[in-house]
Amino acid sequence: MTTKILIVDDEANIRRMVGALLKSEAFDVAEAANGNGALLAIPEVRPDIILLDLMMPPGPDGLATLERIRAGDRDIPVIMMSGKAQLADAVRAVQMGAFQFLEKPLAPESLLVAVRSAETLVRTQAENRALRQALGPQPTLVGSSPAIEHLRVLIAQVAPTDARVLILGESGSGKELVANAIHRYSPRARGPFVSVNCAAIPRDLVESEMFGHERGAFTGATDRRIGRFELADGGTLFLDEIGDLQLEAQAKLLRVLESGDIQRIGAERSQHVNIRALAATNRRLEDAVASGAFREDLYFRLNVFPIEVPPLRERLGDIPDLVAHLAARLRPRHPPHFTDEALAALALHSWPGNVRELANIVERLTIICGDEVTGDLVPRVLTRASGYPTAAAPASVAGGFIDNGRGLSERLDDTERELIISAMAAAGSNIAEAARLLKTDRGNLYRRMRRLGIRGGSE
Repeated sequence: MTTKILIVDDEANIRRMVGALLKSEAFDVAEAANGNGALLAIPEVRPDIILLDLMMPPGPDGLATLERIRAGDRDIPVIMMSGKAQLADAVRAVQMGAFQFLEKPLAPESLLVAVRSAETLVRTQAENRALRQALGPQPTLVGSSPAIEHLRVLIAQVAPTDARVLILGESGSGKELVANAIHRYSPRARGPFVSVNCAAIPRDLVESEMFGHERGAFTGATDRRIGRFELADGGTLFLDEIGDLQLEAQAKLLRVLESGDIQRIGAERSQHVNIRALAATNRRLEDAVASGAFREDLYFRLNVFPIEVPPLRERLGDIPDLVAHLAARLRPRHPPHFTDEALAALALHSWPGNVRELANIVERLTIICGDEVTGDLVPRVLTRASGYPTAAAPASVAGGFIDNGRGLSERLDDTERELIISAMAAAGSNIAEAARLLKTDRGNLYRRMRRLGIRGGSE
């Protein structure tokens, strides 16, 4: 599809020469002689890129026209042009959202480079819109309980600012959803949202993952790598499970948060990044600070605005809304129906894995039951998933001894296997999170999984 460019300049010769150059490069060109003409032409022409002169007497000048264009369309690239501009004008134009500022007389090479760059931006924006549409609705906080409504109030208070936020909560409670909501309702919403799980990064790769590296910087660095900080430039960086970051990495993170300067491993120069840092943890960082496992200065740097995400057991009234939301995600056209008895049975569970565990159970029940999930099967599925009887479990299973021909060692293995499988389900197959749920370390959990023949899991 041909890129449309609107040339806005009060000099007819400029419009003619620039138009001829762009047409020779296969662009579709339209013209306007002043700011008012441009504002009238935009709805009709629907340009992909605008070339806008700064001085256009009489009527609105370039900056005033740019302001009105931005009020109606924040995405369209506007390239400013002027032969009499001062540095303050160029700075002001960029602050108002101009894509680039070119000085007259226009050099054909510089003009084409600017237009091609703007064209790349237009295509990237179109691809992002298509991708967002293909992915469906953005993740959202579901529920209307007092706890979730209070959470929304806190998000609304802090999102418009650039303050750092420390999101606290149990594994699976929705900390990343909160971070995503803060980003979406912030002035950085059009910038990238980059998430990094600090618990899943091997110790010797933290610096490369965070800050990137140059080709040949170390053994195995066969290509340049862009770090998460650089990827998040202009947007939000979400540091999930920050409490698991090693002390050495904490020191480097602190320096970057203080200065905004990063340096890829093997690079000769540093570069400045403009990011908003959000962090999350399921640990009590105050205890980690007291024990020396977490830097106090980094803790205070991150904990500007703390938000605590309530566990599911403290908002059981949200279960019907959550189940309906999760079921619709599984089968958008014909979501399964959960009866009142099924919802009541789900409310009896303690939900140690929070919403992540609920999502796993809803999916399992949907597979087993089909179009309607009734209350009789829920206790059995919950008991099998958790390894413990629920309030609705048969008394013979809950309290009595059943001789099934299996010895103590075999029964212990069965119980351990059920507990590990349940923790893996609640953790979304993430080994580090499952280990935290089971209050053990990853190495021990790996060994037990191998011994019991349990496969799967990710870092």
